[in-house]
Amino acid sequence: MSVTTLPPYADVIARYEPVIGLETHVELGTVSKMFCGCSTVFGAEPNTQVCPTCLGLPGSLPVVNARAIEYAIRIGLALNCSIASWCRFARKNYFYPDMPKDFQISQYDEPICTDGYLDIELAGKTYRIGIERAHLEEDTGKTLHVGGATGRIHGATHSLVDYNRAGIPLVEIVTKPIVGTGELAPEVAHAYVTELRDILRTLEVSDVRMEQGSMRCDVNTSLMPAGGAEWGTRTETKNVNSLRSVERAVRSEMIRQASVLDTGQRIIQETRHFHEETGVTTSGRSKEEATDYRYFPEPDLVPLAPDAAWVEEIRATLPELPAARRERLRSELGVSTQDMQAMANAGVVDLVAATVSAGAPVEAARNWWLGYLAQKANAAEIEPAGLSIPPAAVARVIALVADGSLSDGLARQAVDGVLSTGQDPDAVVAERGLKRVTDTDALSTAVAEAIAAQPDVAAKIRGGKVAAAGALVGAVMKATRGQADAQTVRELILTQLGVEG
Repeated sequence: MSVTTLPPYADVIARYEPVIGLETHVELGTVSKMFCGCSTVFGAEPNTQVCPTCLGLPGSLPVVNARAIEYAIRIGLALNCSIASWCRFARKNYFYPDMPKDFQISQYDEPICTDGYLDIELAGKTYRIGIERAHLEEDTGKTLHVGGATGRIHGATHSLVDYNRAGIPLVEIVTKPIVGTGELAPEVAHAYVTELRDILRTLEVSDVRMEQGSMRCDVNTSLMPAGGAEWGTRTETKNVNSLRSVERAVRSEMIRQASVLDTGQRIIQETRHFHEETGVTTSGRSKEEATDYRYFPEPDLVPLAPDAAWVEEIRATLPELPAARRERLRSELGVSTQDMQAMANAGVVDLVAATVSAGAPVEAARNWWLGYLAQKANAAEIEPAGLSIPPAAVARVIALVADGSLSDGLARQAVDGVLSTGQDPDAVVAERGLKRVTDTDALSTAVAEAIAAQPDVAAKIRGGKVAAAGALVGAVMKATRGQADAQTVRELILTQLGVEG
């Protein structure tokens, strides 16, 4: 087998056991940066939110952002971590244009949060994901490579650097190696990052907008022979920026590594880049030799010593976390564990709950968000919560179906109208003339025309093949643009043909 021949995923799982690990970088939603007063607002003109401190100019001194410390503690507590009674920052020295001072202030061997865990539910099983550490640091600037076909440095004619992001407070959450997931390794990675994102959003410590880079994930993957005990060499896929891509990156790298191992070659420890358009990873830079970052304690900052009483005050203010909220809503809505899991996987738990609160029956609300609206979100490649239709509007569409004003098909047209215009459902229905026609006088003419247009079908119905009436019902529905009540149309067809239903 050549390295370019990729084995089926089922074959990979039959012969290898994956070990994965996830490093998630989360920009904190503070007003100012980690060590200075510069704004953190996203999207400003390049290099307009900088100062001597975040640019590392001589004579500038950092000052710790107290709100960032509080947010880091909130994250640690929500992830069942131990909060350090004493920790400190260090300088991570390296030369790269994204950090103008040639070092990054981070936490090295003394992080603020350690030894936690996060439980996730998947396929009826609970996976406990160990959290090695969650540490504070400052984010780097953003480099744009110009002139190449891939947006990467290779092939670019020149590069531009925006330092607005340099210095934004960042928490890096590092899992322990995740083993025992088997074929579900990609889905476990997806579920973990999804649950982590939901927790961070609930804590209100970050907007976790992966498309803007405020949450991004490095995915570590390795393979060992099935039944083996020695872990394989890992690769690190950098800056994966969507939930779907986390899953795809794990799966792609498992298949690629298996293809390499199957030829008797070895895996190179390196960083890799995930390509959204192809779903594959490509080589970045080798990490076979440990990089010497020459860490040493940051001389311009005193150690942190969070007071135990303050930590407990923060713990007391933690909101209801997503897992507890799902269990409460499961009980309140009266849905099964499987239904709640399906809604959680689709990211629609709160949307269903809000739709029910707006007056919709549970089953109808669940079906809409897991069905048609989920399809719309997938087609737009956004989360369901990003759809421009509020739960109250979905509840109104459900009510219009329930009272007979809309058929299921017309209801979907109404939803499409709300999504495209932002109008409320009643306005869309009125403007587009979507209300279902049930008046027999108005429908009788359309029925007579359908019978006249298809005399062979009419003859079959008169001959006792009542099921053939479906063709005439379809013709009337098409003629009335789906507004006719199908049952009323069927009854009129049989009546005009003198056939008993």
